Amino acid sequence: MRPGYDETPVNPLPPVVWLLVLPIVAMEVVLNAGTMGLAGGPTGIGWRSDALQRFALSPEMLDQMWATGRVSGDFALRFVSYAFVHGNLTHAVFATVFILALGKFVGEVYRGWAVLAVFFGAVIAGGLAYSLVPGLRVALFGAYPGAYGLIGAFTFILWARLGAAHANRARAFTLIGFLLGIQLVFGALFGGSPDWIADLSGFGAGFLLSFAVGPGGPAHLLRLIRQR
Repeated sequence: MRPGYDETPVNPLPPVVWLLVLPIVAMEVVLNAGTMGLAGGPTGIGWRSDALQRFALSPEMLDQMWATGRVSGDFALRFVSYAFVHGNLTHAVFATVFILALGKFVGEVYRGWAVLAVFFGAVIAGGLAYSLVPGLRVALFGAYPGAYGLIGAFTFILWARLGAAHANRARAFTLIGFLLGIQLVFGALFGGSPDWIADLSGFGAGFLLSFAVGPGGPAHLLRLIRQR
């Protein structure tokens, strides 16, 4: 290595990104150790099912709280906890890759607290939107709504930069259009999943929250309103 040359071969991730992915990784290490018989003995095989029972979000939970007029601590927590448990290792890996890639880009522009606000705001918005759709009974789990929230923040950054360059801002929505197109194709070929409702809601939440928590914050939002 040349003297004075101290660049690392891999660009470091913002600490907030590790804060988001480490719980997912830790959960998968434990659950897969149980599945492979490396921990928990015979009961370890059922750990993933138990985790889904404890942390996944059932759409009926919001209905029950609304009907009784009482907020259940367990049910309310599910609107966040569902993002940290996944159906299988592949599901978790893809969600983690999305968070790492988008989180790095967004985390280099936004402050750490703003990244957290976007991610968890998208998770909660996705859970609420999913729960409000009539007739859904399938539980929601996985970090995709939060990852899509980061895609929303990524889109906002591109949207703002294109606007500053007086370019076509619609180009900023290319990524989300591409991803939704893939979901539609897979849904047509292999059967659709209602999860896209939470994903799209997460994207919208991430984009809209960026007006308040992104660079410039509320002052930037106020300037945009005055320009209108």
